[in-house]
Amino acid sequence: MTKIPFFNLSEQTKMIRTELDEVIAEVIDNTAFVLGPGLEKFEESFASYCGTKYCAGTSSGTSALQLALLGYKIGPGDEVITVPNTFIATVEAIAIVGATPVLVDVFEGTALLNPTLLEAAITERTKAVIPVHLFGQCCDMDPIMEIAAKHDLIVIEDACQAHGATYKGRKAGSLGHAAAFSFYPSKNLGSFGEGGAITSNDGNLIQLVKGIRHHGQVIKNEHSEMGYNHRLHSLQAAILEVKLKHLDQWNKLRRKLAARYRENLRGTNYWTAAEHPECEPVYHLFALGCKDKEAVTRALSDAGIGFGRHYPIPVHLQPSFSYLSYREGDFPVAERLMKESITLPMYPEMELDKVDRVCQVLKEVDSA
Repeated sequence: MTKIPFFNLSEQTKMIRTELDEVIAEVIDNTAFVLGPGLEKFEESFASYCGTKYCAGTSSGTSALQLALLGYKIGPGDEVITVPNTFIATVEAIAIVGATPVLVDVFEGTALLNPTLLEAAITERTKAVIPVHLFGQCCDMDPIMEIAAKHDLIVIEDACQAHGATYKGRKAGSLGHAAAFSFYPSKNLGSFGEGGAITSNDGNLIQLVKGIRHHGQVIKNEHSEMGYNHRLHSLQAAILEVKLKHLDQWNKLRRKLAARYRENLRGTNYWTAAEHPECEPVYHLFALGCKDKEAVTRALSDAGIGFGRHYPIPVHLQPSFSYLSYREGDFPVAERLMKESITLPMYPEMELDKVDRVCQVLKEVDSA
């Protein structure tokens, strides 16, 4: 029986290979490999797509988070609130700039930041909140923004899994003061290597970020502050410019696959993330909660079906963040969801009959 991969980039690349070859050749011919008009073109396109005035390309999603924090002068002595059930880069970026991560638990249904817990976590040292649009669904941003406004906090969306997702008709990347995106190859909008971006309506922030990413230069040879080498390369920008034209269609196909998963698994004992009624998710990942994860993963492996683990150990229980002094049980909802969850095959080119086959294996385990 044909194997079903967890993710398949080759089919997508085949479909747009001619377009990609053309823009890659253009970059090679122009030899404008770092910064330059190709990057500026993509930054304008992505800002427009997200519904913001500005965009700054970065070397990765991690550096996008880091640079956004630095752009808002967040550092030692400051606290930044986020969630424990995220890729470590979210919390890592806070620590890298010298700030202290403060964590709050999530909603049972969506696995997203629970705004009702946010205010209790705010102290006089709190400077920012990073809501994580996990799995490709936007957080409930209105109450988050209201609380942030009340306490004069910056809100930086971690939109690294949410390219094209919407909340009340507005795109991820336009919902906070700034947003960080990742263009890692497996993302809904992925480059041919590492890449990221910051979107914002704050022109001062983007100007600062564009300097910091380029060794502190806004004016050539004038280094106004300490900076980094965190630029998005022109080759990646050209590839992303091509892919951006296809993103909405790819996201539509992902939603179709997610609907098929939900339809097939209705009435089973599995957990799937609820859709917020005012959100349109883009399903970077399709998460499945299962009481007997070992039995489920064994059955999928035996059937030649790929799966992922996003993310089995919460950030606060990672050895690198033991200094925060959190303990097991501090965030019971996030801990349980992460302990019980796996992620199922999800990519736009996946056929519906493959979803049916995955679900058949899952239902056999559920009824055993």
